[in-house]
Amino acid sequence: MHNFIPANRFFPYLSWTDIAAMPGKEKIVLILPIGAIEQHGPHLPLIVDAAIGSAVLGKALASLNPEIPAYALAPLYYGKSNEHWHFPGTLTLTVQTLLALITEIAESLYRSGFRKLILMNSHGGQPQVMEIVARDLHQQYEDFLVFPLFTWQVPHQVGELLTPKELALGIHAGDAETSLMLAILPEEVRMEAAVAEYPQNLPQDSLLSMEGQLPFAWVTRDLTRSGVLGDPTTASREKGDRILVSLAAGWVQVIEDIYQFRQPQTWQAGDSNQGVG
Repeated sequence: MHNFIPANRFFPYLSWTDIAAMPGKEKIVLILPIGAIEQHGPHLPLIVDAAIGSAVLGKALASLNPEIPAYALAPLYYGKSNEHWHFPGTLTLTVQTLLALITEIAESLYRSGFRKLILMNSHGGQPQVMEIVARDLHQQYEDFLVFPLFTWQVPHQVGELLTPKELALGIHAGDAETSLMLAILPEEVRMEAAVAEYPQNLPQDSLLSMEGQLPFAWVTRDLTRSGVLGDPTTASREKGDRILVSLAAGWVQVIEDIYQFRQPQTWQAGDSNQGVG
């Protein structure tokens, strides 16, 4: 059941009496991997995002200082994937459903005495959902520290392995994701079916972009016929192994930082300006 996660770091393997007896639960770091079940071109399985999150987290937890208490929750495999829903097999939740799921999971953990939760999101279509739910939870429970993080945004060396074009435009089922899948689930990758396709008809000489500071809304079929945005034909297991090690090392650093983290706070209970927004 724990798959890539070390068994001794897998939260669902604990009993309720284990959790009741835990000292210092307010400092324990819990990580909820959040992925998606969605198309990733003709060469990759639907589970890419969920698999990558679990594999990176598992390798990070295996390397983490054993004295740092941190546990992986059971992954949330489904996400908000409606940009891909024209491609068969994509399963998507609405924003409202995903917000409710994460909120109710988090509130259950809070009731059990935990105060530090990482939302480890591996799907590029839902970072904003993580940010919204994290802030709402902290606003509701002021001592609940919630971290809306993206798997690929920790320190890493992935950029050294990709071409400039792939770095800029290879955002889905391209070299990086395919290489990583060759490292963690090689039997599920069909390299003979891999095709390269970059976004079509993007605005030229414009402030607007597919992603970035001034984006336009899009769904996947606007930009690609294959479902691929990038070049998976250049992927390799060697690259994937290096990407996995690099991302896991970044996550070790992040988990250590969160274990030590204390919420900045300037106000005190009873301050007359607490209600000023």
